[in-house]
Amino acid sequence: MEQARAIVRAAQRLISVKGSAFTTQDLVKEARIALQTFYRYFPGKDQLLIAVIEDMVETSAAEYKKRAASLDDPLERMRSYISVVVESLARSGDTPHGPRFITAEHWRLSSLYPEEMERATRPFTDLLRGEIEAARDRGLIEVADPAYDAWLINQLVMSVFHHYAFAPADLSYPEIAERLWAFCRAGLCARPEPGGEATIRTKKRRAV
Repeated sequence: MEQARAIVRAAQRLISVKGSAFTTQDLVKEARIALQTFYRYFPGKDQLLIAVIEDMVETSAAEYKKRAASLDDPLERMRSYISVVVESLARSGDTPHGPRFITAEHWRLSSLYPEEMERATRPFTDLLRGEIEAARDRGLIEVADPAYDAWLINQLVMSVFHHYAFAPADLSYPEIAERLWAFCRAGLCARPEPGGEATIRTKKRRAV
């Protein structure tokens, strides 16, 4: 497993410079391994990219959880997770390993390996599920299937992220994140926040 992680790390270094345009020969040179060692762990480059995405999602989910650890309200923690994903678009820019690389490779690989990509993005889904279950147990929301609700929210967050990876932002990223969260919160049948409806109405008038 340590060898496989080293190969993934080498791929991440190449992606930071070339995006997904690196070759298998580039990879074995960067990782300082023989070609047969690469194929011992990965059937091909696509499987390596899936592993890279899984590592990125898992690492990010752990960082999001740590960042929101001081928040007592599970809904506020979930709000933080969603906001940081959207607002990362402003920080990343169009670098080779930025949002456009993630978007292009995610959809390409999902069309070829849907089950593998579902597993690769599961850490974020599991993070959401934990907060949905915690909010339900505290009587903050009414849900029947936290696992499916978490999956749906993950799909929505990914769709918004992928859209704005290429499309110009029509609002600031914090505003986009807030609207996305308001939609997710309503879908979970959460109790209204104080002043929440008035805030949303104000934003709607501004957008007209």
